[in-house]
Amino acid sequence: MTITDIRIRKLFEDGPMKAIVSVTFDHALAVHDIKIIYARDKYFIVMPSRKNPDGTYRDIVHPINVEFRTMLEEAVIAAYHAEREAYENGTSHLCRKAEEAVEAEMPV
Repeated sequence: MTITDIRIRKLFEDGPMKAIVSVTFDHALAVHDIKIIYARDKYFIVMPSRKNPDGTYRDIVHPINVEFRTMLEEAVIAAYHAEREAYENGTSHLCRKAEEAVEAEMPV
């Protein structure tokens, strides 16, 4: 299975959650709402999950083996760092979204 696209959907400044990501595999399957977390001096990903009636969470999609999880995590975190750099340089698509949101709130 090949990762064919990684899209950083949203960046966060505060707290341990740093981004929400969508990943496409083989131009055929998209997984949304993968979270990038920074805690204990390292980055890692958290797969999409749902809350059970007993208050626990269960992943709705996840890697089956360590090798695939490592490959996915490395690719997603690399894409996050590239997007963060583009955001700081003002070249990220997320910069334009933020500017449009500010403009929409300002009275004309």
